[in-house]
Amino acid sequence: MRQYWWKILSIVLLIYTFIAGFLVPLPYETAYLNSNLYESMRNFFFHVPMWFAQLGLITISLVYSIMYLRKPNPTYDIYATEFARTGTVFGVLGLITGAIWANYTWGAAWSNDPKQIGAAIALLIYVAYFVLRNSMPDLDKRARVAGVYNIFAYFIYIPMILILPRLTESLHPGGQGSEGNPGMGGNSLDAKLRLVFWPAVLGWLLLGAWITTLRLRVRIIEEKKHSV
Repeated sequence: MRQYWWKILSIVLLIYTFIAGFLVPLPYETAYLNSNLYESMRNFFFHVPMWFAQLGLITISLVYSIMYLRKPNPTYDIYATEFARTGTVFGVLGLITGAIWANYTWGAAWSNDPKQIGAAIALLIYVAYFVLRNSMPDLDKRARVAGVYNIFAYFIYIPMILILPRLTESLHPGGQGSEGNPGMGGNSLDAKLRLVFWPAVLGWLLLGAWITTLRLRVRIIEEKKHSV
């Protein structure tokens, strides 16, 4: 049971997120003043936590890449790859849920908004990480090059997602001249919303870690078979 408590916690938190996310009263008098978000705001409990979870997963991947470069253990490379893979999937889900939300609030799923473009470029950078890995048959060289690339990808990802979009005018919450909900600031995230949002972040992150551990088991078994 000690080994499974966090998996049980993930299930509980996500069930809570789905139930509370659709039932919690929304603060129309603050978050929706002069905005057109309305009930679409409930996507906030799914779209944003997925990006938080992705950031956590690729951060873990970064740590394992650094560990590999310091001490070339093939297991570190496998961990770095699988956490990056799950993180990329969560990023794709975040982009899709964001497009659905944008369709209802902005009138189009894709509006060439700076944050949308930044998120898409950041995901393509991580897709290139896997393309680079698959292009190298030599295992040691692949792990070293991928480890270095993963570090650069991470520190390109952060500005593309968190910094550059905030420096330009944007429809998306958090940018200069943004409309509607300011996202993580002001009165938009009151106490009731925080009680759903932060458990959702932890729940999605734990789910991502759970999926990655399953992938790791498969990869380690495959590596053992190839080494025999």
